[in-house]
Amino acid sequence: MLSSLLKSMRLRTLPLSLAGVVCGGVLGYAHGGCSGWTLAFLFLTTACLQVLTNLSNEMGDYQSGVDNARRQGPHYSLADGHLTEKQMWGAINTMVVLCCVLGFAMVTASFGSLWRSWPARWLIVLGAVAIWAATHYTLGKNPYGYRGLGDLSVFIFFGLVSVLGSYYVAAHRVDWPLLWPAVGMGLLSVGVLNVNNIRDMQSDEGIRRTVPLRIGERWAKVYQAVLVLAGYACFLFTCGRTWLLVFPAVLFGWHLYLLRTCSGKALDPALPLLVLASAATAGLYTVANYGL
Repeated sequence: MLSSLLKSMRLRTLPLSLAGVVCGGVLGYAHGGCSGWTLAFLFLTTACLQVLTNLSNEMGDYQSGVDNARRQGPHYSLADGHLTEKQMWGAINTMVVLCCVLGFAMVTASFGSLWRSWPARWLIVLGAVAIWAATHYTLGKNPYGYRGLGDLSVFIFFGLVSVLGSYYVAAHRVDWPLLWPAVGMGLLSVGVLNVNNIRDMQSDEGIRRTVPLRIGERWAKVYQAVLVLAGYACFLFTCGRTWLLVFPAVLFGWHLYLLRTCSGKALDPALPLLVLASAATAGLYTVANYGL
């Protein structure tokens, strides 16, 4: 059961979900001097939210029939019969509790209390919204991910909230030049979702309406190129040492080549390549701007 649960947690997605938070949190630490405990709870809360999202998405896709024989991507534990729905619900509920406990600890470490200041209260509200978004992307009676709203959600939570929110937790203020990497992280994260949706167009058809299904594969690939190039440019625009971002540029170029020449399951290598390039960009940007 443990190995099946770990498979469903999709821990390989953590580098992308943590990239923006590490960027905002570490730069906030450099500029605001928060405690190490604040950063630790920030990173742990983010990791748990991502795992909660992955488990909830698997449950939603399984119940809706998206995880079927036509699926181009990997199959997971529910569809393979290695986990029951009861076991998955237990894991989902456990992750919700962990997100709440770690989120409360993060706010307390940053602000000294859960309720004494308005920023702390608003962060609690934002955390509740994040948990709702994590569990309703494909799960529930009317999941927003099946209505083509996944791109907007990913842009907001993996980009704006990830970078600016984590910076605020660490520094107790927002420095608006960070809007550029926040937008960049959001665009690159949407790119990861989009290339996944391009690959899964066949199995998604008739069940959910993703952006690629709405505009077709050709225009979805154009959209992907715009997301990747614009996202990388946002980081490059405010990077303190631009030469550090040369390595990710090579990875982005390789990703775009695969995008142009491959379709369906052949796009599988393009996904981890884009995740690596995006995480590397955020990490190197943080190094380049630390202390500036």
